[in-house]
Amino acid sequence: MPTLDDILEHIGEFDLFQKQVFFVLCFMSAAFTPIYVGVIFLGFTPEHHCLSPGVAELSSRCGWSLEEELNYTVPEQGRRGESFSSRCRRYNMDWNTTGLSCINPLENFTGYYGNRSSIPLTHCQDGWVYDSSGSSIVTEFNLVCEDSWKVDLFQSCVNAGFFFGSIYVGYIADRYVWDSKTYYPSPPNQFLVAFAPSYLWIVIFRFLQGLVSKGSWTAGYILITEIVGPSHRKTVGILYQVAFTVGLLLLDGVAYAIPHWRWLQLTVTLPCFLLLLYYWCLPESPRWLISQKQNDKAMKIVDYIAKKNGKKLPAHFQNINLEEDDGEKRSPSFTDLVRTPQMRKHTFILMYNWLASSLQYQGLIMHMAMAGEDMYLDFFYSALVEFPAAFIILLTINRIGRRYPWAVATLVAGVACLIMALIPEDIHWLKVTVGCIGRMGITMSIEMVCFVNTELYPTFLRNLGVMVCSSFCDVGGILAPFIVYRLAEIWHELPLIVFAVVGLIAGGLVVLLPETKGKTLPETIEDVENLHRKTDIWTLCSPKENSMLLLIISY
Repeated sequence: MPTLDDILEHIGEFDLFQKQVFFVLCFMSAAFTPIYVGVIFLGFTPEHHCLSPGVAELSSRCGWSLEEELNYTVPEQGRRGESFSSRCRRYNMDWNTTGLSCINPLENFTGYYGNRSSIPLTHCQDGWVYDSSGSSIVTEFNLVCEDSWKVDLFQSCVNAGFFFGSIYVGYIADRYVWDSKTYYPSPPNQFLVAFAPSYLWIVIFRFLQGLVSKGSWTAGYILITEIVGPSHRKTVGILYQVAFTVGLLLLDGVAYAIPHWRWLQLTVTLPCFLLLLYYWCLPESPRWLISQKQNDKAMKIVDYIAKKNGKKLPAHFQNINLEEDDGEKRSPSFTDLVRTPQMRKHTFILMYNWLASSLQYQGLIMHMAMAGEDMYLDFFYSALVEFPAAFIILLTINRIGRRYPWAVATLVAGVACLIMALIPEDIHWLKVTVGCIGRMGITMSIEMVCFVNTELYPTFLRNLGVMVCSSFCDVGGILAPFIVYRLAEIWHELPLIVFAVVGLIAGGLVVLLPETKGKTLPETIEDVENLHRKTDIWTLCSPKENSMLLLIISY
């Protein structure tokens, strides 16, 4: 009985229909960007200090410049990030007191004998003053000092939504109700973030964003990789991720033009309402219909594809089936992932690499934005390097293989983070350059772990294996903001040291995995156990390849 891939060879593997679907799905990939890394602009923390009643009036009377006002009235005023006191404490004194000197106003304070440290400090009871012409959730809800961890939670909530959404899409939905047209983004959740009346509601809406958005992005990836021929799957999969990079550049431009977080959120959300039309514009996945024993519906879609491509379906292709063993089907089990030695090794290494890739990717973006002199320009430069990363992957995966390019890319990312931590702050251009190299390496690592994950599991266990391993990507995303922002308060470069160690370990572990270039996808656990052998075991086994390559990917 012919397979869907056999039919695609006759009606077009990547013809007009597939190109149209690919184009509209790339729009959805780009639209995912504000959800994934929007915290850079929505949660931007500008320079700030305590609001002290009476200081503005005194400054106006004395004719102080801004620098003089800060020097006279802010404790331990210094360079960016040097002093917690300069940002989160103020002098416990009444600046409305008459007779304060314009030359040295603190000399009038009782108990001051030339040493500022003897002046008692107090919390910022009256709020903060922010050095920014725009706004963010930080400036609106005062998420600084003792409440600065709430910015971390803001980003972690969306990753928690990714995590629970992945479980639904990857397991429950795949078994019972999965429909690739059901999971296109839910713009109302994004829309509500822009009108959230309080921080609590922002966190709730942010979690709901993550709950549906990752499944939407994944559904688009799966659909496009299922309706193209085998020779084009990896290419369209990587280019689908390149569309995400285009989204990064667009987000940067829009955020620069609209520096107010509510308007920014509204601007990036409104185009997403067009995605609701996808329910009627895109076809259902014929492979999924086949798996649900709905061959008649699948054949109607195949006929439609042939018509759009200007091809005619051969008469002898009356039915199609999944390319799988004719023997007894096995139900996937979580214990199968760790039951045998090689499966256990693959599972633990892939789990760690998913976590490490996400931790480094999101963490590096947040750290560069936090440390940069120009947040928008640094974000633009680091996003640009994702294009050559995709190009290098396309050149190497079928020539060199998967394992060594993946290991080198991960090690480069780790080394780059280490070098960044050692570069002095005043050599900013070099710090950004090295950061961009690290960003390119970790981008390659993420894209490589995506499809290698599918190549290391047998057919019946593939979707479950990818779902379990890729869920650790979301765990890394949950941890990333806390590592970046909390550890930076101890030492600004400490998060980079953590990323370096995590990346170097990940790169070393990759070398322990077998090379999958030119190997048929494993069909049984026994095939996986034999992958490490140098002898081509596929000449000894049934060489039938399951070409339904469902790549469930997470950034």
